[in-house]
Amino acid sequence: MWSTRKLCIGISANLVLATLLAFGLDLADGAFPPPLEKAREVSTEVLDANGQLLRAFATSEGRWRLGTKAKDVDPQFVRMLIAYEDQRFLRHGGVDTLALARAALQLVGNGRVVSGASTLSMQVARLIEPREGRSFTAKFQQLVRALQIERRLGKAEILDLYLSLAPYGGNLEGVRAASLAYFGKEPRRLTVAESALLVALPQLPERRRPDRNLALAEAARGRVLHRMAVEQVVGEGEAERAALAPIPARRLQLPAHAAHLAEAARRRQPSVSQHLTTLRRSIQQELEAVARNAAGKLGPKVSVAMVMADIRTGEIVGDVGSADYFDASRSGWIDMSRINRSPGSTLKPFIYGLAFENGLVSQETIIEDRPADFFGYRPRNFDMSYQGDVSVRQALQLSLNVPAVRLLDAVGPSRLMVRFRRSDVRPVLPPNEAPGLAIGLGGVGITLKDLVQLYAGLGNRGRPMQLGDGIRDMPGPIEGEPLLEPVAAWTVADILAGVMPPVGSGQRGIAYKTGTSYGYRDAWSIGFDGNYVLGVWVGRPDNGAVPGLTGYGSAAPILFEGFAKSGIAITPLPAAPAGATRIAQAQLPISQRRFSVSSSGLPASFTREPAPQIVYPPEGARVELGAKAGGEIMPLALKLQGGRAPFRWLANGRPLPDMSRRRTNEWKPDGGGYSTLTVIDAVGRAASVRVFVD
Repeated sequence: MWSTRKLCIGISANLVLATLLAFGLDLADGAFPPPLEKAREVSTEVLDANGQLLRAFATSEGRWRLGTKAKDVDPQFVRMLIAYEDQRFLRHGGVDTLALARAALQLVGNGRVVSGASTLSMQVARLIEPREGRSFTAKFQQLVRALQIERRLGKAEILDLYLSLAPYGGNLEGVRAASLAYFGKEPRRLTVAESALLVALPQLPERRRPDRNLALAEAARGRVLHRMAVEQVVGEGEAERAALAPIPARRLQLPAHAAHLAEAARRRQPSVSQHLTTLRRSIQQELEAVARNAAGKLGPKVSVAMVMADIRTGEIVGDVGSADYFDASRSGWIDMSRINRSPGSTLKPFIYGLAFENGLVSQETIIEDRPADFFGYRPRNFDMSYQGDVSVRQALQLSLNVPAVRLLDAVGPSRLMVRFRRSDVRPVLPPNEAPGLAIGLGGVGITLKDLVQLYAGLGNRGRPMQLGDGIRDMPGPIEGEPLLEPVAAWTVADILAGVMPPVGSGQRGIAYKTGTSYGYRDAWSIGFDGNYVLGVWVGRPDNGAVPGLTGYGSAAPILFEGFAKSGIAITPLPAAPAGATRIAQAQLPISQRRFSVSSSGLPASFTREPAPQIVYPPEGARVELGAKAGGEIMPLALKLQGGRAPFRWLANGRPLPDMSRRRTNEWKPDGGGYSTLTVIDAVGRAASVRVFVD
C-alpha cells in the first residue's frame, strides 16, 4: 500500500516537474525567444542560369556564410556528421540526456571533461548566440536554447542551420563556403577524406585550419575517419585510403565572376539573398580569362569588354564589363559594355543590308572606291589608299569607307536610324545634329550591348531580338517590322562569313565584322554563328588613344579566342531563304552591274526624268489574290510612274524574269506573308514598297 502511494507520489512529482519545465519554456519562448532571424542572414549570392555560384557577397559582419541545406550536401557527409557529433539527433528533443549523464559521470570520475554532450541543436544555439567562456551557466543557457529551437523548428531546419553556420576558421561559415574555399567545389560531391575534414574542423576551427596548421588538421581528420570506421559508417579500408589523401594547404578565393552584373543585381534588389541570371558560368569564366590575358598583352590602361548572347532567345550568356574589375590601373570598375563609344565601321553591314533590300546592288555589283566629295564630307579609307573598282562583296569584306558612304547616301541616314530603332537600339548623335553620312563610319555613340543586339537581329534572319540585361529584363523577339528582310540579312551574313580570320586564328565558321574608331580609341569585333553572337570592345576607359589599336589586329583575335574557349559548338549559319541567291556579275540586270552615284546622291546619268515611284500596290497594302479556274494563283499587277526605261523589278531581292520598257508588270508570289517589291530604272534609281499577300 505504502509502495503504491510512493509510486503515485513520484509520478505526480514528475508530472509537476514536466509541467513546470514546459511552463518555464513557454515563458522563456515568450520573454527570451532565440534570435533565429539574425542567424538566417546569409551572404548574397548571384547564380548562373543553372544555379551555379557566380559571385557571393560577405554578410554585414564580413563573413562568408552561404545558405546551405542538406540537399545541397553529399549524403555521406551528413551521415558522418550525425554519427560523429550527435548519434541520437533524430530521436532527442534538443538535449541528449544519455550523453549528458555520460559526460557528467566522466567529469566526476576523471576530474576533467572527457567527452562532450552537445547535440547539434545545442551547437546551433551556441552559433546563433555566441557566449564567452565555457561555464556551467553558459552550458545551461545553451541547453534551454536548444529546447526552444526544437520547439520552433523541425530536425531538417535545425540541420540546415548547422550546415550554414558551422565555423571553419577565419570568416568562413557553413559547409558550402568551406568546401569552395578548401576544395574549390560545391559540397554536393565530396570524397570521404573531404567529408571527414569538414566534420572535424568546426570543433576547433582556428587551431585546425589546414591553411595554417596542416598537421593538426590532418590529425583531426584521422580521428574522424577512425571513428567512422568503428561506427561502420565507412569501411575500414576506405577510411585508411582516405587518411592518405592530401589535405589542401591553402585557402582559395570564393567565385567572383560577372562582377559588374552581380553589383547591378544587388543594387536593384538589395533585400534578395539569391539573384538568378541568364549567364552560364563555364562561358563567363572563360571569357573573363580571355579578356584578362588579352588586356595584359595590349598594354597598360587598356581594358576589354565582351558580351555573348543567344540569338534564338536573346539571353546574355556571357558578360564581361572590363578586363579585371579589381584592376584600378585599367579602371576595371567601369562596365565598358554599357558605355557609349564610337563604333567605327561596325554599322556598315546594315547600310549594305538596306541597299540589298532596296535592290540597289547585288553582291557582285561593281562600285567605285575613289575619292569623293559629299557636300564637303570627304571620307577616306583607313589606310589612306583607294582600290578603284571593286565588287560590293569586296567593299564590305575590306571595310572600304567610300563605297559604304556612297550606299548610305543612296539609302539615306535617317532610314538607317529607323532600322536601328526597330531593334530598340538608339545610337547617340552629337548634340543638335541630324543623322548624317558620318554615322556610317562611326560618327555616333553606341554601347557594346546594343551593338550585339543589332547583330543578334542580323543573325536571326533579320528579325530584331531584344537582349535581356542578364538579370531581370526578359529577352525575346521584338514584334513589328524587321531589322532587315531575310534575303538582305542572309546576303550580308554570307559576305561577312567570307572575311579572312585574323592572323594566327583558324577559321571558325562565323560571320564577323571589325571596326576602329577615329584616333585609335576603340577597337571592335562582332561575330556570330547560327546560335550565338559575341561582341568585343578594346580601348581605354578614359577615351585615350592607343597607337596601333585596330579592330582587325586587336579585337578580332580576342573574338576568335572567345569563341574557341567558350566551349560552345559552332553551329552553321542559317541556310539561304527563298529568293536568296548568289548571282554572277555577268548575269546581273544592267542596272545592277555598276553602282554609280554622284556626290548629290542622284545617279550620275540623271537627266530630266523624275525618279521611279511604285503606285500599285501602295506601301503597306494587304493584297488578297484569287485563283484561276485550275486553282493557279492570280498574279499581282505592278504599276509605276516616272523613271527611265528599261525597268528591272525585284521581289524580296530576287529579280523577276524579264526587264521591261513598260510601266506595268506582273508578279506571282511563292506564298503568303510580307514581301518587298523594288523597281530599278536604267540609271540605278530605285523605289520600294512592302506589302502583305494573303
